[in-house]
Amino acid sequence: MTPVTEAGARTRAWIALGSNLDDPLARVAGAMGALDQLPETRLAAASSLYETRPWGVSDQPNFINAVAQLETGLEPRPLLDALLAIEVAQGRRRNVEQRWGPRRLDLDLLLYDELTMDTDGLTLPHPRMHERAFVLVPLLELNPDLCVPGRGSVASLLAAAGTGGIVKLPGEPVS
Repeated sequence: MTPVTEAGARTRAWIALGSNLDDPLARVAGAMGALDQLPETRLAAASSLYETRPWGVSDQPNFINAVAQLETGLEPRPLLDALLAIEVAQGRRRNVEQRWGPRRLDLDLLLYDELTMDTDGLTLPHPRMHERAFVLVPLLELNPDLCVPGRGSVASLLAAAGTGGIVKLPGEPVS
């Protein structure tokens, strides 16, 4: 299902960024820059960086996580394809990585305005974002009033998920 937008209209999209291999701070910063260079897209806001414990597979280094808010004219599938291309450019090889295992870069399309869709390879909102404090904490930082369609406010989702093991790193948000 493609959203209907006027010519030149921009949609808000929220992207989760994470890395725990090969200089994760630099990888996340590089990915933020790459997001801002996507066609018809601008980086509208970036969260602070957070160090988080691994989710899923615990025997791996901690992650650096952040969230970016984009304003984009790209439709959801081309945007996701662009995110995957950024991952590949930074050395990600999804076909050989362990699910929830260590990675150089992970970019997830969390929200595309209030669009809900479930197609082969793309579900919006992201199907597990409501369970992941490492996504919810930076989302709440960027927009305390944000709601996840079908799930509720980010604040209430974070209250249910808890914030254990998340440390905000010092410094300015990445841009």
